[in-house]
Amino acid sequence: MRRSRGGKGNSKRGSAFSPARIAKRVAELGRQISRACGGKRLDVVITLDRGFVFAADLIRHIDAPAVCHFVRAEVRDVEQGGHPRREVAFGGGPDVKGRDVLLVDAVLDSGVTQEFLLRRLGESQPRSLRLAVLLDKPEQRRVGLEPDYFGFRTASNGIWVGYGLAASNGIGRNEKGLSVKPLAGKRQGGKR
Repeated sequence: MRRSRGGKGNSKRGSAFSPARIAKRVAELGRQISRACGGKRLDVVITLDRGFVFAADLIRHIDAPAVCHFVRAEVRDVEQGGHPRREVAFGGGPDVKGRDVLLVDAVLDSGVTQEFLLRRLGESQPRSLRLAVLLDKPEQRRVGLEPDYFGFRTASNGIWVGYGLAASNGIGRNEKGLSVKPLAGKRQGGKR
């Protein structure tokens, strides 16, 4: 289990994060990561499609040489023994043997996908392996995984839209701030 470092308090349902608040927090995360890597090369593994905007801003605040690698999850819902389950696969991952590695994703909810990818990256025997996420949703967690760095904790079970995250129809990635949209068929309380 990873220890949490930094982070701000929980957001309320339906709340939003302004572009200024996001920028300030991402800069703080960059400084924390810079201190941890001590100017050494950092291999940054970025999850597509969700993590690219957060990662682009974050790496510009890391004061160390950075090499970026991009991975895309292939998620399939399958039935096994009459029970539905989700399979996660990643194409060929980067060779990170002996390197300091930071996995960057936008949202950590169930943790299943990130845990799987961290295990895959760990098979390459990196010197260190850490996880940074913009949004941490611990109430949704299904595995014993905590981010090493997170921007904001949220209890929302809605869909976060903006800052690289899209609504279910694919729209909203280019919004500068973050806002919560209710899940299809559910209503959320609070102001939006």
